[in-house]
Amino acid sequence: MEKFVQTDVGLTRDNNQDYVYASESLAGPLPCLFLVADGMGGHAAGDLASHLCVETVVSEVESSKETGAIRVLDSAIRGANRAVYDRASSDISLGGMGTTLVAATIVDRTLYCANVGDSRLYLIDDDRIDQITHDHSLVEEMVRSGRLRRDQVRNHPEKNIITRAIGESRDVLIDFFDVALNPGDTLLLCSDGLTNMVEDGQIFRILKREKNLETAGIRLIEEANRNGGRDNISVILVKVPPEGEGEKAEDFSEEMRELENLSA
Repeated sequence: MEKFVQTDVGLTRDNNQDYVYASESLAGPLPCLFLVADGMGGHAAGDLASHLCVETVVSEVESSKETGAIRVLDSAIRGANRAVYDRASSDISLGGMGTTLVAATIVDRTLYCANVGDSRLYLIDDDRIDQITHDHSLVEEMVRSGRLRRDQVRNHPEKNIITRAIGESRDVLIDFFDVALNPGDTLLLCSDGLTNMVEDGQIFRILKREKNLETAGIRLIEEANRNGGRDNISVILVKVPPEGEGEKAEDFSEEMRELENLSA
C-alpha cells in the first residue's frame, strides 16, 4: 500500500498542534490505520490533546478484543475521548483542551472511517473528489439549515468554530462511514490547515497532475502555505492497492444499528 504522511507548522503558528499516525501494516485486529488530529485549547493544551488522542487510539486498537472495524474504531475513539477529558479535568491550566479526529482503515476493499470535528477524509478517483466525512462546525450547521450558502463558508468569520471535539465532555458523538473502494482510488485525510487554504477543486487538480503520492502531498502543503499558511497543515495520502487486504469486516449496517441502539 503506497502512502504519504506529512505535517507542517504553516507560516503563522509557532508550534504544531496537529498530530498524525499512519500504518499500512496490522494494527491489532485492523489491517491498517490512519489518523489525523488537530488540537485546540491554547499553546500547550492543543499539542497535548492531539498527541494524547492519537496515542490512545493506537494503543486501544492494538489491544482491542472487538470484532468488526466499526466496533474497533468506536471503542478506541471513546477511550481517547475519556483520556483527553480526564487529563483536562485534572489540570485547570488545560481547560478547554480538545482535538478533532479523523480515523480510517481499509478492510477487504471497503473504507471504514470515523470523524469528530472538522478534520476531513476525501475519496479521489479519476473523475472527482468527494468529501466523505461531515464537518462538525458552526458554518456547516448554518449551510444545512439554509442560513449560509456553501460558497460563503470559506470566508466566514466563524468558520473555525467546531461543534464537536474529542475531550469536550465525558461522552462523544462519532460519525461513521463506509465506502466501497476501487483499485487506484486515493484517500486524503487532512486537517483544516489544508482545506481552509486550498479549495477542493485545486486539491483534485494537484492529485491528478502529480502521479506520485509524495510529490502530490508536498505540492498540497506548498499550496496551503502559498495561500497564507494560517494554520498547521497535515496530510495523509493513501493509494488503494489492487487487491483487498486483511480479513473481511462484519456487516457495516448491522454494526451501525447496534451502535445506534447503544446511543439511544
